Amino acid sequence: MKNASVKTRISTRALLLSTAFVGTLLSGVASASAETLTVWSGYPEMAPFYEHVAQGMKASHPDLDVKVEAIALREHEKRVALGLTGGGQDGVTVIELSGSTATRYLENDLLPKAADDVSAFVKDEKNFSKFFIDSASYNGAVYGVPLFRGQGSLYYNTDMFAAAGLTTPPKTMDEYSAYAEKLTKRDASGKATVSGWSLRLSGGGQGIAEKFWTNLHQFGGAILAPAGDGKWKPDFANEAGRKALKQYLANIFTTKTVSPEMPADADAFERGQTAMFIRESWVIGDIAKKAPDLKYATAPLPKGSIALPTNLYVAGDDAAIGWEFAKAANSPENLIWLLQNVGWLPNRSGVDYSSVTAKQPAFAAFVDYPQGYEFFTLPAIGPIEEVLTRVAAQLVTAFGDASMAADDAKIDAFLKKASDEVVAILDREGLAAK
Repeated sequence: MKNASVKTRISTRALLLSTAFVGTLLSGVASASAETLTVWSGYPEMAPFYEHVAQGMKASHPDLDVKVEAIALREHEKRVALGLTGGGQDGVTVIELSGSTATRYLENDLLPKAADDVSAFVKDEKNFSKFFIDSASYNGAVYGVPLFRGQGSLYYNTDMFAAAGLTTPPKTMDEYSAYAEKLTKRDASGKATVSGWSLRLSGGGQGIAEKFWTNLHQFGGAILAPAGDGKWKPDFANEAGRKALKQYLANIFTTKTVSPEMPADADAFERGQTAMFIRESWVIGDIAKKAPDLKYATAPLPKGSIALPTNLYVAGDDAAIGWEFAKAANSPENLIWLLQNVGWLPNRSGVDYSSVTAKQPAFAAFVDYPQGYEFFTLPAIGPIEEVLTRVAAQLVTAFGDASMAADDAKIDAFLKKASDEVVAILDREGLAAK
């Protein structure tokens, strides 16, 4: 990971340390016993997994007491901020954090480096690809152990595909648009009643930009790209950006396979109101609960996907048991259990997940992706949410402008304006490439 600007580091440290006075409220972070371990998670559904890992360690640590404290993500993030800056931790705490969130603590020396054996385990490319190694590292040193990720794939309704004469999922972005035309259902006036391809066109701001970035990635662009020395640059005011935005506009205004007013996302898919859409693996469990009779399949995206990796970090004295727990969580047996029982995608390579995909084939697109599949993630920089929110606001405007659909000059001007706004945000934070 790259360093943020000096300004960002100073302001982040001030923010974190300003909360230190309430750290004493976190009594009982972990027991003082060397055989007591606390696990902090931001995903309540992960609690059974950590309890499963703890049970498996009983053979070698019969007196080990593992306390799993899994709460909602935003509350978890507040707890971590208070706990790490408050000091006075007793015992050992294993902390679940995304790599981007962990950076603010690594910049301020609030989390320790991984033990040597753990670092060697993480750096072994037989265990993890470079993408996941980097996500758990800072300035070249390993600080965390990769565990699971969010990742996108295509979901498609197989009954609708069969009715349209389609036997395989789309493999190129051109095919996505062609399939959307064939799959769209219309009323007598020609208005779409079932979208061929559900695109994120409205709703929560940041999500609109993230979903656009996923499509943009297929064309070779990025909302933000690293420029070296901890600097960043927008990479969408170009041919890749034009192709991505033009595809959205064509589906909205030219072929009219989707509109901002139509039902969208997982709910629409589960109700048969869209034929295909791109989303993370949590939808598999959601379909099982809400639409168990739905006939569907999944497929990798043409080039690659967004991936939001979550790692395990260890804080506290006598941390050896914490690092042992983090490694145990990555045993093949435990990772297979995680995928089958929780549904989050394990980050470790070289594990045979066929026992899970045989029972639930929809997982295959997420864990058996093609060689060379390219992941990207959100940069670990302070203004990332601001950048995404501003780009999303611009995109919503574009999605309502029919005049742009057939006008490349207008599209290019729009992309230049949005890109300049991103540069201004980066420049203000000392993060813009020169």
